[in-house]
Amino acid sequence: METKKNYGKNRRDDSFLQNNKRKNKNDISIRNSRRRSDKSHHTKQETEADEQEFSKRQSRNNRFLKDKPFVKRSAKPSSKDDTPHKKHPKGLESDILREIVYRRKSEGRHSERKSKILSLSWNEEHDPIRLNKYIANSGICSRREADNLILAGAITVNGKIVTELGTKVLPTDEVRYGDKILQREKPVYILLNKPKNFITTTDDEFDRDNVMKLIEGACKERVYPVGRLDRNTTGLLLFTNDGELTKKLTHPQFEVKKIYQVELDKNMSISDFEALKNGIELYDGFIKPDELEFVNGQKNILGICLHSGKNRIVRRMFGYFGYEVEKLDRTYYAGLTKKDLPRGQYRFLTQMEINSLKMI
Repeated sequence: METKKNYGKNRRDDSFLQNNKRKNKNDISIRNSRRRSDKSHHTKQETEADEQEFSKRQSRNNRFLKDKPFVKRSAKPSSKDDTPHKKHPKGLESDILREIVYRRKSEGRHSERKSKILSLSWNEEHDPIRLNKYIANSGICSRREADNLILAGAITVNGKIVTELGTKVLPTDEVRYGDKILQREKPVYILLNKPKNFITTTDDEFDRDNVMKLIEGACKERVYPVGRLDRNTTGLLLFTNDGELTKKLTHPQFEVKKIYQVELDKNMSISDFEALKNGIELYDGFIKPDELEFVNGQKNILGICLHSGKNRIVRRMFGYFGYEVEKLDRTYYAGLTKKDLPRGQYRFLTQMEINSLKMI
């Protein structure tokens, strides 16, 4: 009776055992094949067929282990892009990196990429900045070296020695390294052949044509004209942000040489020529040209060389004798000439020219 009752159960158990035997045989064969493949791999005698089978099996395992969980963890598509997920990039070393790259490609950046700073920003131009950065911007050394100069007491701000790191300075402060005035930006030197009808100013309330429009876009640094040329005067005009050089070129003590070509409304008499050559007394003091010559024998065109920087001095010198200056052109300034520089054009000074100016 027990045999009959348990007949069906025993039959089911037998079939279960048979199935298990088959699975075990398959597992044993798979293990044996893997051992053979591993053994052949270690002995470097694996065949091409085994390599292909192994790579296929490995790729299936990787796809199951990595791609499956990754799809489940992926973020919901945004309302802007309801398209299905694209194939994930291959060759990434970790799931985290795969997810980051995929999300950036599918959703895009949440914030704009910061642009590279090419020049001083508005805040840096108007707000205080750290002293070591100020020194580094002047081009004499790096920030780390600037810190050493500060600690050594070699830097003065508005005449006072500063030794505290982290000190901030304003654009209006005078920063010196020894006797040298430091600029906030890298020094720039531009030479312009000024045309007529342009005023020498950086800003004009009447919105007239000024010389700054002629060099617009020449450099990112803020430069300003050295000295002045009146509206009807043409010729050489220097622009720079080098305060120390500007002080030298404009101070009477350094006697910077300037040559003008003057065209008068009428011929100049010999007596007036000799009187002017010997010097005259104007309302603001005695003035005498360094050199005075007629150009090509023409009595109404003269070349005059002087070092005075007084306002409208050339026109006033000839006006003293009753002559009106119709054309005035500055052809030479502190060793610089108009060679290969057309009217209305500008150029940057060469390093040799800069060194020559600094030797004044």
